[in-house]
Amino acid sequence: MMIRSLWSGATGMKAMQFHIDAIAHDLTNVNTNGYKKKIVNFQDLLYQTSRASGLQGGSGGVVNLPVGVQVGLGVRVAGTTPVMTMGSVVETGNWSDMLIEEPQANMVRNFFQIDLGNGNLGYTRDGNFRVDDQGRLTTVDGYFLDPQPGSIDPSAVTVQITPEGRIMQRLPGNTDFDEVGQVQLFTFINPAGLEPVGNNRWVVSESSGAAQQGAPGDDGFGLIRGGFIEQSNVDAISEMVNMIAAQRAYEFNSKSITTSDEMLQTVNNLKR
Repeated sequence: MMIRSLWSGATGMKAMQFHIDAIAHDLTNVNTNGYKKKIVNFQDLLYQTSRASGLQGGSGGVVNLPVGVQVGLGVRVAGTTPVMTMGSVVETGNWSDMLIEEPQANMVRNFFQIDLGNGNLGYTRDGNFRVDDQGRLTTVDGYFLDPQPGSIDPSAVTVQITPEGRIMQRLPGNTDFDEVGQVQLFTFINPAGLEPVGNNRWVVSESSGAAQQGAPGDDGFGLIRGGFIEQSNVDAISEMVNMIAAQRAYEFNSKSITTSDEMLQTVNNLKR
């Protein structure tokens, strides 16, 4: 004798465990620059049909049944969708920190491109850049911004970034600023399709489409705000509520397994 609820409950427990794993990962990245939280998508599994709806023939003739008899076999995780919305904004006062202001409010499409070496490229929303010993912009783990917008003169008195991404420096004895270069941005037709690889970076996938390059302020490209950083878009309070709901759902599925086991035990005791 097989009770379907045993297996359905097991699939529910597995799915809720995955959901809690995803929520825990989001919560651990609540202070990660540029991080995007994930939504777990679920799908119901196959159905067993005991009686189909529609026209059915029998000893009494043909009848039209308005509904059938079906029972489902559980749930599975269908995917995880990143929520591509802006995170909170923090002012750092450091000129090399850059925030991308999106042309469409709260809709993330623009990224910085990072040279990962060996011809590999990554994309990030983390604008926490630093200047190396040759005046080049790098990430905190040493990867260069690509394309590199020139080199900062080590003797520069003041450096600033315009909303159009132009890096301007003022040298000693000068009152005017000189342009060093311009930061470029990259957009994707489906940014949610980018593949996360850790270290605040994504890489191109077939789902994301190819990267499209443009200057800040061009049509479809955002502006740069120097001295600011975009933080995570994870809302800790909302995620804690989601975790409680997922935990309760896990317990409900566990209870269905316990109930099914008790039903089997009752059947097993009928012969006594």
